[in-house]
Amino acid sequence: MKHSRRHRAGRITRVLVAALLAIAASAVAAQQPLKKLLMLEFELIDEQKDIVPFPEKEARLAMVSQRLRETLIKEKLYNVIDSAPVAQLIRAEAERQSLLGCNGCELDIARKAGADRILLAWVQKVSNLILNINIEIRDATTGNAVLAKSVDIRGNTDQSWQRGIDFMVRDMVEKKQGNR
Repeated sequence: MKHSRRHRAGRITRVLVAALLAIAASAVAAQQPLKKLLMLEFELIDEQKDIVPFPEKEARLAMVSQRLRETLIKEKLYNVIDSAPVAQLIRAEAERQSLLGCNGCELDIARKAGADRILLAWVQKVSNLILNINIEIRDATTGNAVLAKSVDIRGNTDQSWQRGIDFMVRDMVEKKQGNR
């Protein structure tokens, strides 16, 4: 009888210590300053660009870029920095090539902006019914991906795109994937 009480007390003590350590680790993480994130605008990969016109393209890309930026700030996932100081450099690189595969030019831009991280974002439009919203956050120093997220959406509407962004950010919050 004594042995089982002692065993149970030891187990309870271990559980309490583990819980206190988890709370302490969470508090330390919450005290760390948010990493500076340079967010590039969404790009579109359109599988049907030669077949199906998409006149809402620019407006919709701007809308989801703005929505993602605002929700990252609102949820305090990153310190999203202003891209204005490097806007000319971003434009110049984007005119030459996609920033999604420019062999490190995005990292140079991030470093010049003083960012710790850079967020690349794109929507892949397979059809007007099937689309995929993607983000990848990279360390500005090493270029290593620290987070990649993707969400499939159905329907090419403002509402479906907004819901996709909202789901992605909500998932980041729930999984504590900010400030990586």
